[in-house]
Amino acid sequence: MSLSPGDSLTSHNFGLQIDGVMVEYLAEVSGLTIEQDVIKSPQNSAQGRPEISLMPGVQKDGQCTVVRGMTQSPAFTTWINDSISGRMSTARKDASIILMDYENNPVKRYNMRKAWCSKIDASTLKAGEASALTETVTIVFEELVIE
Repeated sequence: MSLSPGDSLTSHNFGLQIDGVMVEYLAEVSGLTIEQDVIKSPQNSAQGRPEISLMPGVQKDGQCTVVRGMTQSPAFTTWINDSISGRMSTARKDASIILMDYENNPVKRYNMRKAWCSKIDASTLKAGEASALTETVTIVFEELVIE
């Protein structure tokens, strides 16, 4: 690995895998979070004083947003269409956001279990504009595991 002690990963070197296949032209990932319920357990101490213990509860589902260049990627388009059409037997997939070091070696993974697309937003089309077209896709997932 090309990271030395004290080095941090950079925010520009990452990728998205869907069922083990890398999706190209990914420009941005945002909103990737893990959250879980907190259980409060009130009790009395041996001295008779009230105490509150906090314990971890159930992990909540989540979502993230990815922005990618508009391409002819049939795998990604099929995934979006299966999701939007409600074909959940094929739409629910395992997806991973992979962070890489300076030599493009995977260093950290955010694995989204049973992920599917809940929203797609195409960039604005404008005559005479010379910019890349993008798709913003909201991905929902049932569980997030960090490796």
